[in-house]
Amino acid sequence: MKNLLLIAVFVTGLFTATAQTTSKEGATITVTVDKLKNNNGQVLFALYTESTFMKTDPVKATASKIEGNKVKVTFTDVPKGEYAIICIHDENNNGQMDFDESRMPLEDYGTSNNPMSYGPPQFDPAKFAVGKEDVTLQIIL
Repeated sequence: MKNLLLIAVFVTGLFTATAQTTSKEGATITVTVDKLKNNNGQVLFALYTESTFMKTDPVKATASKIEGNKVKVTFTDVPKGEYAIICIHDENNNGQMDFDESRMPLEDYGTSNNPMSYGPPQFDPAKFAVGKEDVTLQIIL
């Protein structure tokens, strides 16, 4: 149940997020998700710090249409720090994660660093550092 609540908080905050004030010297984070099971819907992305991870609105959020069973998004002007990304394959394009009757997710999701876990996403296994250099990540759903 805790897993479902955390995912619901993530989805609720995804499109109400406002960008954090950033310097023009921030880094760019490029995220690729490929081998999606179909081209239906979109993939939703949320960038979090440890203090905001699935608790409040993400630092930045975006969505991408799927083409050729893959997506690629870019977060720009990201200040130095530690971050984690969560993404959801929103297959029916309704802007939220869908659940079955037992409250298990019906749509695939993943986090940066692709940790293998059976509970709710956690910040530490998904965190990565942003410095002066741009960051490129691949997330597996």
